[in-house]
Amino acid sequence: MKRIAIDMDDVMADTTVKIIDQINFLTNSSYTYDILMSSDNASKQAFYELYLKHNTFLWEPGFFTDIPVKKDAIEVIKELHNTYEIFIVSAATEFPNSLVEKLNWMQMHFPFITWKNIVFCGHKHMIQADYLIDDHEKNLTTFTGTPLLFTAPHNLHITAFERVSSWMDVKNRLL
Repeated sequence: MKRIAIDMDDVMADTTVKIIDQINFLTNSSYTYDILMSSDNASKQAFYELYLKHNTFLWEPGFFTDIPVKKDAIEVIKELHNTYEIFIVSAATEFPNSLVEKLNWMQMHFPFITWKNIVFCGHKHMIQADYLIDDHEKNLTTFTGTPLLFTAPHNLHITAFERVSSWMDVKNRLL
């Protein structure tokens, strides 16, 4: 059976949406996901500067608890689970409070994926699978299988990998 490794943040979970909400709250701003996906480089740069200055919330307890699920992720991953061996792979150790929160999040939204198929690590270069669906170039460049870049505001400039922009794209590509 072929194996798919799937990243959590900005692939399964809409982490950027929660980050935007936190930055808007902390700085009394009104950024949106659409602005970060647009060609408005000045707004994106301003948001990124605010993010770098105010991102300590990522290390605080509770941040990863209630991140929304990406559209169609549950249904498509459930379908993939019927055909592939699925592993969820997250570089969660950077944010120690996220470990339990991410396990709980997985149990709440993806109960068909057990703890045996969840890998928390620092680097993903040791992951062996046929496919890796991830939003970060650094994880895809060292991957030995077929890398699939999941579109996110921070990776729009990357052209070196096959891109999937939604879970329906993943479904069309792998099922």
